[in-house]
Amino acid sequence: MAPFQSGFDRRDFLQFSLAGTLGVSFSGWLPRLAWAASAQPTPQACILLWMSGGPAQTDTFDLKPDHANGGPVKPISTSVPDIQISENLPGVARQMQHLAIIRSLTSSEGDHQRGTQLMLTGYRPRGEAVNYPVLGSLLAKELGTAEQDLPRFVSISPFRPARLGSGFLGPNYAPLTVSGQSNDPAARANLTIENLRPPSGTDSTTMEERFRLLQSMQNDFRRHHAGEALEIHAANYERAMRMVRTEARSAFRLDQEPDLLRDAYGRNRFGQGCLLARRLVERGVSFVEVTLSGTNNSQLGWDTHQNNASQVKDLCAVLDPAWATLMNDLRERGMLESTLIIWMGEFGRTPVINENAGRDHFPLAWSAVLGGGGIRGGQVVGNTGTDGMQVVDRPVTVPELYATICAALKIDPARENMTPEGRPIAIVDGHAKPVMEMISWLS
Repeated sequence: MAPFQSGFDRRDFLQFSLAGTLGVSFSGWLPRLAWAASAQPTPQACILLWMSGGPAQTDTFDLKPDHANGGPVKPISTSVPDIQISENLPGVARQMQHLAIIRSLTSSEGDHQRGTQLMLTGYRPRGEAVNYPVLGSLLAKELGTAEQDLPRFVSISPFRPARLGSGFLGPNYAPLTVSGQSNDPAARANLTIENLRPPSGTDSTTMEERFRLLQSMQNDFRRHHAGEALEIHAANYERAMRMVRTEARSAFRLDQEPDLLRDAYGRNRFGQGCLLARRLVERGVSFVEVTLSGTNNSQLGWDTHQNNASQVKDLCAVLDPAWATLMNDLRERGMLESTLIIWMGEFGRTPVINENAGRDHFPLAWSAVLGGGGIRGGQVVGNTGTDGMQVVDRPVTVPELYATICAALKIDPARENMTPEGRPIAIVDGHAKPVMEMISWLS
């Protein structure tokens, strides 16, 4: 180790780099950084609540009750004075002290696929050959360890293009997908993975012999052949073998949870997905994505071009108890400060209500919410004026949102990953700065 480096560990250098990225000098910052490292825990996990279709900000977190654009949804008070949100989110309103709302998110991508790629990778589609990894893969690489039994990244009920995955990071950072769709009612109820247990009548010794034989054959084949498909297969095999050996520490056994708690989350795919997210994070999974893409009444999710108010009400009836219970559950277990929670979709929706009582795609001025680990809650960032048509104060770009997520997790947003072609790609595009007032350890 070089003389300059002696006496400093990896965390010190990470924080120095982060301070530089924030655009600050070391003068006056070293004591604060040292205090943050020693006095405050570093968040170890992230849960993304992905709202597929694009939720209407004017009916959730940026209401306009004194304007025609506001529609029929009314605001209610929250646990933080002067902050109001939708009447359809009473449980979330009681958690406002732990949440920070960005009301001034802005982008130029109003197409579902392009908006989804931007929001899930941090990079706009540019027609180039780079296959960007999604947020879950990026953060799993930074937060996770290879030694754990469960994968670092689990995606529950995903609803996105198949090409959006671990990208150039490779199969080791690909998500384990839990669909909740199965022919086995018990598997559906537990959001589990079928065939995780060894076959009936097969003891552990026999399974290990089978594992060793298959691995030997696979290694022999790899010595004579090479290719991306082979590496993906090997990585998936290793992951599956580890999970079968441990039965994944029973992580997917939601029937181990009290019925009252399962009821509180909601007996639906999203509610039980949020409960599973807590169980996975509790067992060392670094990133869990839970998607709300529809309800029993509508499978179109938040793409509410028609009858927006009634559809949003139905969606919030699923979202609110699950999200609020997740916050309570994490806090009661002492896990909220170590778990960052993100709520977002691919864009917002038009403040102006269309002729079908719906709202259309609108990326110019919309909302996202962060809470839990690393976030200073109880605040609103940005303003979209009285009509919601444009950001009038504190615009936040998608790269700035990503930089904020990284800062909350004490990850250097300028850190680079290498593509197979040797091209360095930063975690966050464009040297973006985080919204510093949202970061608890910088406060």
